[in-house]
Amino acid sequence: MKTAETGQVADTTVGFEFVATHGAREEWALVEGLRTADESAYNTLIERFEQPVYNLICRLMDDPSEASDVVQEVFLKVFRKVGTFRGDSSLKTWIYRIAVNEARNHRRWFGRHKRQEVGLDGPEEGRGYSDWLPDPGRSPFDVTLDHETEALLEAALASVNPTFRDALVLREIEGLSYEEIAGILNISLGTVKSRILRGRESLRKQLAGRLEPERNGMEAVAV
Repeated sequence: MKTAETGQVADTTVGFEFVATHGAREEWALVEGLRTADESAYNTLIERFEQPVYNLICRLMDDPSEASDVVQEVFLKVFRKVGTFRGDSSLKTWIYRIAVNEARNHRRWFGRHKRQEVGLDGPEEGRGYSDWLPDPGRSPFDVTLDHETEALLEAALASVNPTFRDALVLREIEGLSYEEIAGILNISLGTVKSRILRGRESLRKQLAGRLEPERNGMEAVAV
């Protein structure tokens, strides 16, 4: 980029370096505040990460109604283990790693103890795919259609193998890089890409299986 006064090319990398340095300093200040039990640091952590962690947990759980309890466990572990954070990854990646592990642990517990139970309540209203789908002021028909699409996606995603679902959610919904996902799941880049591809294929098959009966039903009505 040329400056107006000299016509020379400006070094824009300085600005990027400043932003990166400032962000790193801000993150470490937050970590140090947590280590010293600074109440404002705790408040900042909750404000910044509670909702993203909740949304992530909901999409990783077989029963999203249990998400609030899992989120509490996540932040308890964050508070207890913040002294072990060394900055090898971003604070977000470190917290997401804890969140994914807690979701896995709860899935295992759920599979052992609650597989026979049938819940009557659905996921908490407003906590599904509507959190990340655009909502530019829709008609009643669009709202109904979106609710049906959301329920379809939620059901299909819940049927994906949890191993593939974890990687798929982190990539497609959370928008994380392959490198970040590898750090969170503690697997290689190649494994990350493989799990995402297999998760996408599984999701495609699940959606196709659910859409086909609807098409057949509509064709029968039309006849």
